[in-house]
Amino acid sequence: MFEELRVALDMQLSVDTIVLRLLAASVLAAAIGLERETKDKPAGLRTHMLVGIGAAAFFLIFVEFALGPLKDAEAISPDPTRVIQGIVTGIGFLGAGAIIQGGGDVKGLTTGAGIWVSGGIGLACGAGYYVIAALVTAFTLLVLYVIGWIGRRYLN
Repeated sequence: MFEELRVALDMQLSVDTIVLRLLAASVLAAAIGLERETKDKPAGLRTHMLVGIGAAAFFLIFVEFALGPLKDAEAISPDPTRVIQGIVTGIGFLGAGAIIQGGGDVKGLTTGAGIWVSGGIGLACGAGYYVIAALVTAFTLLVLYVIGWIGRRYLN
């Protein structure tokens, strides 16, 4: 599974590539965080950016480790799915922290979902899948702005 990535890169990532991936994660997650910030939600711009950057960083660390010290190790097979699973689980805890229940109301579900999606965007950027990250960002903003507007206008 990881062999394709190893063959495609055949070396550790350049600093330029690392910076580009972290920058892309930061900017795309910021787009979601900005929408939350403008609606005065507790998890806004900085939180979403940090989640995106963090997810990208953890995957980049895995890639560097797998293409560096573990590159020629025969007994060890690095598994990116385990890294992804750990990142998604950690982000799930952050998202759950944004959800508040009180007085019979549940608030923060959309913000929690935004945090979760920002982590996915960061993960995609960390892996170098910029098109996926950009499309996920676009679809998320469509849901937050357009579908949110439709919901407020016609369903309330």
